[in-house]
Amino acid sequence: MGASGPQRDGDLGALLAACDAATLGLADAGPDVIVVVGGAAATADFDGSAAGSLREYGVRVAVGAGEPVLPLSLTIGSWLLGRAGLGGGRARFQAVARDTPVADCLRLGAELARQARRVALLVMGDGPARRAVGTEGAGDPEVERYEAEVAAALGGADPGRLARLAPALDDELVVAGRAAWQVLAGAAEGRRLAGQLRCRVARYDVSYLVASWDDIG
Repeated sequence: MGASGPQRDGDLGALLAACDAATLGLADAGPDVIVVVGGAAATADFDGSAAGSLREYGVRVAVGAGEPVLPLSLTIGSWLLGRAGLGGGRARFQAVARDTPVADCLRLGAELARQARRVALLVMGDGPARRAVGTEGAGDPEVERYEAEVAAALGGADPGRLARLAPALDDELVVAGRAAWQVLAGAAEGRRLAGQLRCRVARYDVSYLVASWDDIG
């Protein structure tokens, strides 16, 4: 159970609306299991009742039951599932270490996709957080190129493009989502997909992108 979530204001309102639409789309697909995948300090899996909290970030949100064990990305994912009326017995959580090599991410994604006949993934990963230094409001060309590449991959439902993201840029551009996106790429490999980029905003010096992928057979 949880208290009130983040307030909707400006870009945050559009971001939350896009997240809600994407999460509700998972229910429409009729999955047997929903796996929430998110970047974390270490790779681990948790069952659908696992608890998480945003209290240390100054936000009164708690999910699940018991001692909080979910990392930030999965806590927010669980909160989104709750808003959509999903979760419970159909949900599980997969944390992936942010420094996981590409091949291991792809392998994990393929394994998750074999968990049941119909598997839906809710993938949580922040985009670049590095911003230009010295000029207020200025963009960072390297960050903008990287973000544009991720946006194109997500909007085009292109797992191959996600798989080519370079781990070497994670620290340089302060990217928290690369490993989680490449788990998605592994799960989607070989499937015919349609993609929709629902939202792309930068807030609090972090890039956020929301997209939906549908399996079209």
